[in-house]
Amino acid sequence: MASAQPVFRDGCSSNKPPCFIGEHYDFWKIRMQTYLEAQGDDIWDAVENGPHIPTTIINNKGEIKIKNSWTDDDKRKVLFDKKAKNMLQSALEMDEFFRISHCKTAKEIWDTLEVTHEGTIEVKRSKLNTLSQEYELFGMLPGESILDLQKRFSHLTNHLSALGKTFTKY
Repeated sequence: MASAQPVFRDGCSSNKPPCFIGEHYDFWKIRMQTYLEAQGDDIWDAVENGPHIPTTIINNKGEIKIKNSWTDDDKRKVLFDKKAKNMLQSALEMDEFFRISHCKTAKEIWDTLEVTHEGTIEVKRSKLNTLSQEYELFGMLPGESILDLQKRFSHLTNHLSALGKTFTKY
C-alpha cells in the first residue's frame, strides 16, 4: 500500500510563492523575500534594484539598445524581472493583484505593496519609533504564560525587522 502524500495548504509548498490576501503584510514580506531569493540572486536583485536595461556606449554616452540588438546575455538578464514579476503577481489574491496591475516592473510591484501596507518613509519611521519603544519596555504581562510572552515578543521583533530594524546577538 502506498503511503499518503502530505497535503499542503496554499502557500505552504516550496514550489509556490506564499499567498498574500491583504493581511499580515510583515509576515508575507519576509516569506516572499526568502522565496524570491531562493529563486536566485538575480531574481531578488531585479525586485530590489529594478530591471536590467540593455544599454550600449555611443560617444561616451549610455544609450538604450533597441530590442533586436540585444545580446543573449541582455535577454537573459531582462528575463529576471519578468520572472520576478510573475512570481509576485502569482502570490497575490485578486484585490491585491488589481492594486499592482498597472506596475511595469517587479520593483514597482514590491514598492507599491510596501508603501500601501507599511506606509511612506515617514509613516514607517513613526511605526518603527513606536515599536522600538514597545521593545525597550517589553516585559511579561500579569498572568501571561511563557509561550504567550515568546509569541508576543516574536511578533514584535518580526514587525521591527520588516521595518528595517536590525538586531545583534551577543
